[in-house]
Order: sequence, then C-alpha cells, then structure tokens
Amino acid sequence: MDARHRVEAPIIFEDDRIVAVCKPAGRATIPGRGEIGESVNYEIERKLRKKVYVVHRLDLEASGLLVFAKDPQTHRQLCEEFEQRRARKEYLAAVLGVMTGSGEIDKPLREFSSGRVAPAPDGKPALTRWRVERPLRGATLLRVEPMTGRKHQIRAHFSAAGHPILGDPRYGPPPRPIGGAKRLMLHALSLRLEAGYDLKAEFPEDFAAVLASRGG
Repeated sequence: MDARHRVEAPIIFEDDRIVAVCKPAGRATIPGRGEIGESVNYEIERKLRKKVYVVHRLDLEASGLLVFAKDPQTHRQLCEEFEQRRARKEYLAAVLGVMTGSGEIDKPLREFSSGRVAPAPDGKPALTRWRVERPLRGATLLRVEPMTGRKHQIRAHFSAAGHPILGDPRYGPPPRPIGGAKRLMLHALSLRLEAGYDLKAEFPEDFAAVLASRGG
C-alpha cells in the first residue's frame, strides 16, 4: 500500500498503560515482509515516539478496535487475559443470506497447509456466539462474540455454516469477494478487559457504505 494513500489508524483511547486505535481494513497489525512502513504498530510508535507492545491482532482485511500496551508489565497482564479467554470481544459481521434470532457455532477448527482454516475433527476447540443486529437486503448484520481466539475463527465458522461474510476474498464459495462487497464486512466493535477497560470503536465509513448499499 502506498503510504500516500494509506488510511491512518485513529487513536480512540490512551492512558499511561495502553493505547487503543481503530484499525482500518487493509492495514496489517504488525510488519509483514517488506511492510514495516504500513503496519499499525509502526504508525503508533511513530506517533507516540515510544515502543508499544502488541496484545492481540486483527485480520488484515478486518477493521476495528486494536489495543497496544505501553509497558512490559501491562503487556503481560493483558496477554494473560486473552490467553485465558477472560477478554470479552464483540464484532459486527455482515453475512450472506438470511439469519434469524441467535445461536452459536461450536466446531473445532484446523489450519491447513494452504493457510486456510476450516472445521476438522482433529481441530482445536472453537466456539462463536451470535445474534441478529438487523436484516439487510440478501444479507444479515450480526453481533458476534468469539469465545475462543482461533485464527480466522469467525470467517471460517460462518463460511462453514453457509453464511460467509460479505467481502471475504478467501472464505465461502466463488465468486469472491463474497457478495461483491469492496471490503471484508467484519469489524471489531468492542473489548472489555478485567484490567478496567471497556472500549468501543464505531465502524468506519467504508463499512457503513456497504451496509447502505444493502438497505442497512
């Protein structure tokens, strides 16, 4: 991504222990090969002029709330919350097709050599809870709470359930991106931490534009 056209990650909360940002879709959390100038953590370190510590990640194609620790002690504490599944995360996901009510997807997930993640009997336990936020035209907007933190968990679970996420370039049947959406319609909306934080990142304009195109 050309830095001149990069969408910055706005800081939405900061204190002496953490900094929280809203990661745009298409931005990496940490540097990839040859991408040091494009990662969100590099941008935040440049803005704050100090090192920050990665607590968790979001998929490249997703947007939303991302938290960094400012010191090693806070980093250890927050990482422990995530590892022990005490951090409460909530996402918005617009999926293809009509869903009603609420439910959960309890399917073990495995990452294959291709890098794709899919349900498999020998996979790791994975549980995703969901409820309908509102219907869209040919789609449904959901509130989603992943109770485990597997790679691509939400995307793989809803694809396996026959309701892939709009805009997903990887999961779901062709043609992709799913539903012709210009971005992955997955947004990390909120995060509640036992360390005393209750954070929220409203969805960005590009997410809102896809909802509007579907009557939402």
